[in-house]
Amino acid sequence: MSVYLDHAATTPIFDVAVKAMTDALTKVGNPSSLHTEGRSTRKDVEDARDLIAKAVGCLASEVIFTGSGTEADNAAIKGLFWKSGKKLIAISAIEHHAVLDPARWLVEHEGAELIEIPVNKSGELDLDYLKDLVAKRGSEIALISVMHSNNETGVIQPIAEVVKIAGSIPVHTDAVQSFTKTPLSYKELGVTSMALSAHKVGGPLGIGALILRRAVEIPPLLHGGGQERDIRSGTLNAPSIVAFAAAVDAHLYDSKKVAQLRDAFEAGVLKACPDAVINGRTSPRLPGVSNITFPGTQSDSLLLLMDSEKVSCSTGAACTAGVHRPSHVLMAMGLSDVVAQSSLRFSFGSTSTQADVDYTLSVLPRVIERGLAAHAVGRS
Repeated sequence: MSVYLDHAATTPIFDVAVKAMTDALTKVGNPSSLHTEGRSTRKDVEDARDLIAKAVGCLASEVIFTGSGTEADNAAIKGLFWKSGKKLIAISAIEHHAVLDPARWLVEHEGAELIEIPVNKSGELDLDYLKDLVAKRGSEIALISVMHSNNETGVIQPIAEVVKIAGSIPVHTDAVQSFTKTPLSYKELGVTSMALSAHKVGGPLGIGALILRRAVEIPPLLHGGGQERDIRSGTLNAPSIVAFAAAVDAHLYDSKKVAQLRDAFEAGVLKACPDAVINGRTSPRLPGVSNITFPGTQSDSLLLLMDSEKVSCSTGAACTAGVHRPSHVLMAMGLSDVVAQSSLRFSFGSTSTQADVDYTLSVLPRVIERGLAAHAVGRS
């Protein structure tokens, strides 16, 4: 059998999303056009916008469709920075590169100053550090960005507390991994902006959303037709938008079931490999993400060995796959660069089963044995 345990990278698209998308692809009509076909497509888009808004707890007018979660993060980070007129950006030390890289770009090209807020050994944000930073330099801060949950460890961050500490400072949160998997309310969190992505929730690739407070306007990354509040110009990708909403509306992700599978898997791993370490285990986590360090191994080798056993997992963020470097997330949690390169991420989803867990646990001991041997040879 083959087992897919990389749902944090991308989820299998739901059948309802495929049907919604293929049906929409047969329709003609630019949603910005005023004729009958255009108005029909526009209605499909607005119905999808309404559904996503209700699911995430915001106004429909606060949903801005983008080409990806990465684009949503970039639009928020750069837009809020440009709007502020201030130079200091504060982000968590464990941000996805979709936040980290635009912040660093602003340092290099726009003269920004970047401060990374540390996390503790469990992967949770150091709120005392943030309080001290805001107290001392709050008037200089253009924005604060802290992800809702981490893509590598699944650790959920105290965003409501971050917003409270920030006061009037804009707060952005990347909620790409959290949406539909754990309680998430834009309104209740009180953030300024939030990034979402369809392909993490059973929707298609190539569509995301920026949730942005209605009273906040930011300079756009793209200029053109003025779509999406003049923040994201370009003809709306109606088929993908409709499929995104269909995936959200399907409610196929059972958090309790997924958490049970993850817990059973982790218990089996610790039984088979007593020296394994589950990173972030003591913190609140997403139901389906398990990041495990196997001391004395090399993660890239383990990944290929797991793949040879027909188990798909990850060494960390898929967006940086192929780049041989230790995880900045795990190093921020206090792991050395060597140990950080001895970890795998297994992520479960709506299609995961107990059979997936059992099979993976059955091949894991020989994978680790071969991984230890390969690493020992490499060091000799």
